[in-house]
Amino acid sequence: MRILVHERERVVVSGTTMADIGAEFPGSDIFIVNGCQVTGEYQPQDGDGCWCLAKGKMVSEEELKRLLYLRHTPGVQDVISRAVVGVMGLGGLGSVVAGALARIGIGRLILADYDIVEPTNLNRQHFFVDQIGMKKTEALAANLRRMNPYVDLTLHDCRLTADNIPSLFGGVDVLVECFDDPAMKAAAFRLALTDMKTMGYVGASGVAGLADNNLITTVCHRPYVFIVGDNESESKPGQGLMAPRVGIAAHHQANQVLRILMERAGQPSTGSGPGP
Repeated sequence: MRILVHERERVVVSGTTMADIGAEFPGSDIFIVNGCQVTGEYQPQDGDGCWCLAKGKMVSEEELKRLLYLRHTPGVQDVISRAVVGVMGLGGLGSVVAGALARIGIGRLILADYDIVEPTNLNRQHFFVDQIGMKKTEALAANLRRMNPYVDLTLHDCRLTADNIPSLFGGVDVLVECFDDPAMKAAAFRLALTDMKTMGYVGASGVAGLADNNLITTVCHRPYVFIVGDNESESKPGQGLMAPRVGIAAHHQANQVLRILMERAGQPSTGSGPGP
């Protein structure tokens, strides 16, 4: 039968295991077949795509890209790798959204925030103690490059307004709103409905406290325009912002970005939930 080993066609006999194939690649202890990690005893079938890797070995940019293709399937990764996504605000939501998108190999991230990392950020934002005092744009860029050394980043260290958002993010495929300021949330949502109709948009409203996880929902307000949250739980005395619930909402946002990209590319995402 014929299989692909590191994307090269190979003829193997029935009963060949991934461990047998891995013997050709010294140190291999990770085996991937058609995007799924398997054991060494797994027997590939005709047409399967197989990779053998060593756990502790650094990979090149091209190898990392190929691994993303393997784990996400080529059709998905083709779309992701060409996409441009903007993230407005790099706090509890934005730093997590950016991390999720960098890990999946998004084509380009445009990140904007005017603030610095300060101690009260650390309970929910993806920064570290030794980054206190750094600009959030620079600190997050450093962290993202540790997750994916090859991620393409554009940084805007500035205060965003209704006037400069269209020029800074006019070319993105999807814009993600991660502001703390309710007035800026409203301004960005208006822009998504009026001046920036050609892009996808994922905002957030209501992520504070420790209420039921499942109250965080993703609601479609117009084709490709979504708001994530419970629409009620604001930050106030007695109801703070914490990593678990903020993280739930942020990953809702990141996943909706991916769904928008796939829908717009003519590859509808599977499963129930908000459509385009």
